[in-house]
Amino acid sequence: MSLPKAKVMVWVDGANVWLRITGHANFTVAPDFKRLLHELHDKGYRRFLVDLSQCVLLDSTFLGLLCGLGVKLHQSGSPEAGVDLLNPPPRIVQLLENLGVCQLLRIVHTPPAGPAPASASESPLGQTPADRAELARTSLEAHQVLMQLSPANEARFKDVARFLAEDLQKLESPNPTAPEKTSTN
Repeated sequence: MSLPKAKVMVWVDGANVWLRITGHANFTVAPDFKRLLHELHDKGYRRFLVDLSQCVLLDSTFLGLLCGLGVKLHQSGSPEAGVDLLNPPPRIVQLLENLGVCQLLRIVHTPPAGPAPASASESPLGQTPADRAELARTSLEAHQVLMQLSPANEARFKDVARFLAEDLQKLESPNPTAPEKTSTN
């Protein structure tokens, strides 16, 4: 059974950014999500409310991106800065607790949010295919954040991080076995 690809509804309410993530939020759509978070952060937004009530699955890469944003916001020193995860399903709460990241991402249980306002825009993720190097780089960065946040995550993700780093190095290095082009003058 194939899970639905993640979609993100985005709307801004004053200083707050609301994100509603639906579907399967995994590494294949992570580069698009990373770009979205960076754009919003670069525009000066420091409060992110992330509705996960309709998120089927959130993998470690996607979670690492949210944690990376949480670290940036925490370092800003602004008391109102942060990431709130609204109504995450029990499976996602368990993942957050197991990975020891609840100090960065606040879990908030609220009444279900109504429909997104008319000003919301839907951002289907993964519409622009990412190349393997971008996928590996995004996933590696996300896992490095998770490893820095909890010593237990070092043991969980060290092999994944090593594999991603080696894969990325191969993808970014020139191919020494490729035949050289020669010119005939």
